[in-house]
Amino acid sequence: MLRYTLRRLAYSLPVLVIASYILFWAVRATFDPLAKLRQSTDPGAVRRQTELLGLDRSVPEQYLLWMKAFVTGDWGTSTRTSGSVMPMIGSALEVTLQLMFWGVLFAAVIALAIGIYSAARQYSAGDYVLTGLSYVGIAMPAFWLGLVLIQVLAVWPRQQFGLSEPPLYFVGLHSVGESGINLDYFRHLALPVVTLTIGLVASWSRFSRASMLEALGSDYVRTARAKGVPRRRILFRHALRNALAPFVTVVALDAAVLVGGLVVTEQIYAIPGMGRLFLSSILAGDVFVLIPWMLVVAVAVIAFNLLADVAYALLDPRVALR
Repeated sequence: MLRYTLRRLAYSLPVLVIASYILFWAVRATFDPLAKLRQSTDPGAVRRQTELLGLDRSVPEQYLLWMKAFVTGDWGTSTRTSGSVMPMIGSALEVTLQLMFWGVLFAAVIALAIGIYSAARQYSAGDYVLTGLSYVGIAMPAFWLGLVLIQVLAVWPRQQFGLSEPPLYFVGLHSVGESGINLDYFRHLALPVVTLTIGLVASWSRFSRASMLEALGSDYVRTARAKGVPRRRILFRHALRNALAPFVTVVALDAAVLVGGLVVTEQIYAIPGMGRLFLSSILAGDVFVLIPWMLVVAVAVIAFNLLADVAYALLDPRVALR
């Protein structure tokens, strides 16, 4: 398993290098790092800054200089906040990963349970109800769902019961990473996690149902039934393990996208995560934040892909570890 993991990691490194160069070139071609400075009347300052940042060199030379600084921990300075980029991305990544952890955990458990139930009772009333609810969940946009949850679970209870503060917060994760895991921590996370979970459960439950149905229709399941193996044992010991492999793969790949893809959810709930940082940086044309942000997301995507490969190999004995 270790050799397999290291080999997959070695295959991922060239992909990361190529992706980082393409991202660097795209951002450099789209945004001018000295756009604000060029608005001044001092062309000498622009020239000095151009030489200091190496912007007078070719794009490959700029990339090599930037990558060398990135690897050594010098991620540059934000033109929007004048602060160091590395702590900004580190803080945003910490918040996003906490939101992702709880959302993906709850969504995976619920979606898998729904998939097992629907596959075991295919075409039953419960299966039809869960299928309909999943389509409703897929159709609901995150921004609309978030606003509805804020009104129903935070604003309305406060108005109806005369509370001094809402039962669930919705104005930002002010205590995340500071006060540790406590009641206030979960009150801050409740609404965004519910918003994220509903969307993920709606799509993952359909996939888990399809995987379970495919496993239940396999020859080895029919053989087990013919031998008189109890239904519960067939369901959880034989079919579930084979259905887990593709399900875990989908969960891992979708989780990779969430590292930088929670823009709407984080914006609605004022969560200082990766999505909100990207939105504010791209609106300000902050090149020195955008490039490291994209590389961090690319690393996360590759890491989750590697995790999916390893998980698939562990769950499916038919996958050769070579």
